[in-house]
Amino acid sequence: MRKRVEVNREQAIGVFKEYTDHYDSKDTKVWLKIEHSYRVCDIALQIASSVFSDDKDIELAWIMGLLHDIGRFEQLRRYGTFLDAHSIDHAELGADILFKDGIIDRFNTDGLPDDWMILTEKAIRLHNKLNLPGDLTVREKLFCDILRDADKVDIFRVLAEIPYEKRANYENPPKRECARDEVMICVKEHRCVPRVFERSRFEAQISQCCMAFELVYDESRKLVVMQGNLMKLIEEAKKDANDKEFEQMCFLEDELKKYFKG
Repeated sequence: MRKRVEVNREQAIGVFKEYTDHYDSKDTKVWLKIEHSYRVCDIALQIASSVFSDDKDIELAWIMGLLHDIGRFEQLRRYGTFLDAHSIDHAELGADILFKDGIIDRFNTDGLPDDWMILTEKAIRLHNKLNLPGDLTVREKLFCDILRDADKVDIFRVLAEIPYEKRANYENPPKRECARDEVMICVKEHRCVPRVFERSRFEAQISQCCMAFELVYDESRKLVVMQGNLMKLIEEAKKDANDKEFEQMCFLEDELKKYFKG
């Protein structure tokens, strides 16, 4: 049996920790993003293992997962929020910190493919975008899709496990109102809800669940079903729902079940 090629993960985690140690890990929001990063790199590894046969590509997906949200820490320090619309695009900021400020140079590149820097920068810059640009190469799109899927899989866990008040930082949380037609059309069409208007809290809950419609890989969908966090989100939303909201959430649940059955 051949020996698997691996990057020096211990070294990579050490560099990541050295960077995040500049921020207050006792702050719940900082701690959440550190834990999220560790989980996303493991999920990306699992998804990539179902896609690639080349060990170097699999290891690259792991690195991308570790670094994808590195912009979140500086975003929080500068603006006191994780809301991109009220501050800065955290993916663009993270890519700039890594590739313009030179943080990426601290990482050992042994065990990575020759084009790893180009692929990593592109995947990190695009991991939070609603849609990927149409001019990506096949290889670029593969890595972008893996990272975006891994991010979504763990976001469902964060949303299901962490109380709203601990992960949100609204001074005045959005009101809970029934979802507008524009949101429910997205549910019917099995697509993500664009951020073209301010959402009520209930619309935000629906929008979060709709991320599942755009998972690309079978392995990603299997992980979501196995973990059960998506259904937890739906059941939680039903608890406080009025009749109209309950009806809308049941419709979303039915559409997701159709989607996952393929």
